[in-house]
Amino acid sequence: MPQIAVHYLPHFVAESDLADSTVIVVDLLRASTTICQALTAGAKCVIPSLEIDETFAKAAAHVNKHGERCKILLGGERGGQPIEGFDLGNSPLDYTAERVFGQTVLFTSTNGTKALAHARLAERVLIGAAINRQAIVDAVASAPRIDILCAGTGGKVTREDILAAGAIASQLQALHKNRSTNEWCDAASREWQELLTTARALGRTPSEQFAHELRDTLGGKNLLALGYDDDLQFCAQLDAHNIVPELDHTTGQIKLP
Repeated sequence: MPQIAVHYLPHFVAESDLADSTVIVVDLLRASTTICQALTAGAKCVIPSLEIDETFAKAAAHVNKHGERCKILLGGERGGQPIEGFDLGNSPLDYTAERVFGQTVLFTSTNGTKALAHARLAERVLIGAAINRQAIVDAVASAPRIDILCAGTGGKVTREDILAAGAIASQLQALHKNRSTNEWCDAASREWQELLTTARALGRTPSEQFAHELRDTLGGKNLLALGYDDDLQFCAQLDAHNIVPELDHTTGQIKLP
C-alpha cells in the first residue's frame, strides 16, 4: 500500500530506512525556503556541504588564474548568522536575481544540509517548504513511498518544520485517502488542520496565520532575536513558487528539472 511518513528529526529514522523512497527535506526556517528562492531567482544550482571548510574547498576549485571565483557564491549560516568570508547568509530575502542569477551557490547550514546528507540513500531527494508546497505535492503524488524529513534545530524538534510537513502531508492525504501513514504524519497533519481552523476563525489567510504562529516556534524565536522578522513572513507564504528543487546524487547539485 502507498505510504506517507513524517520524521520529526533525521536521527529518528535510519538512513537505510529511507533507501528507495522519495524524501522531501523540510527546513522551513530557513534552508529549504532559501534554496527555493535562490533557484527561483535564477541561480544555476545550489551545492550543499556539511562543513564550512568543505564549502571553501569547493570554492577553491572555481578560482581563475587571477585568484577570482567564477560564477560562484558562498551562502549559509551558523547559529542563524552569516559566515565570515561568505557572500550571503541564509535569509531568502538576500537571494535576489541581482545577486544570484546565473551563479552556482555553495551552501551550508546548521541543520538543513545535515538533513540532506541523511537522505543520501533515497531514490529521490526534494526540497520542500511552504512556498513550493503545491508544486512538491504535485511532483510526488504518484510516488509509492514518501518520507517527509524535518531538519529540526540543533537536534531538537521544531514546530515550524512539523507545520510545514503537515501542510504537505495533508495535501497528499487529500489526494490519496487510501495511503497508509505513520503516527507523526497524522500528528503533523492535525497540527496543520488546527492552524487552518484558527485562521478561518480569526479571518486570516493560512499564510497570515502561519506567519503569526512561526513567531512562537523555536526557530522563529531564534530569528526574531537575531532581527530577521521579515524572514518569517517570507517563509510562511504558501504556494508562492511553482518549483521542485531536486538533489542530483551524482553531481551533488540541487537544481530544477
